[in-house]
Amino acid sequence: QAQLVESGGGLVQAGGSLRLSCAASGSIFSIQTMGWYRQTPGKERDLVASITVGGSTNYAESVKGRFTISRDNAKNTVSLQMNSLKPEDTAVYYCNADIFITRYRSYDYWGQGTQVTVSS
Repeated sequence: QAQLVESGGGLVQAGGSLRLSCAASGSIFSIQTMGWYRQTPGKERDLVASITVGGSTNYAESVKGRFTISRDNAKNTVSLQMNSLKPEDTAVYYCNADIFITRYRSYDYWGQGTQVTVSS
C-alpha cells in the first residue's frame, strides 16, 4: 500500500502566502494525476488544482492566477503554492493521488488533511 503525507498548512493574513507539500511513499509503481482538494464544514470536498504526470494542470476558477500546482515525479511529491490568499480560501486541504501499486492495479489515495486559515 501507499500513503500520502501533507505539510505546510497554518494561519496567514489575507494577502499572504502559504505552500503546501505532499509526499507519497510506500508501494508505488507509478503515480498518475495528483491534486489538491479542500473542504469546509458542511460542504463537499472540491477540487482546487490537479496535475498530470506529464505536467498538464487544471485549476478551480476561484484560484486561477493565485495558486500554482507543481510536482516532482522523481520524488513522488506535489506542492501547492498559494498566493494572495483570501479568507474564503480557509479550509482543510487534502492531497490526492491516483497511485498504481502494480503495473495494472491503481487506487485513489488521500492525505490526512491540513488546515489553512486565512484571517481578514
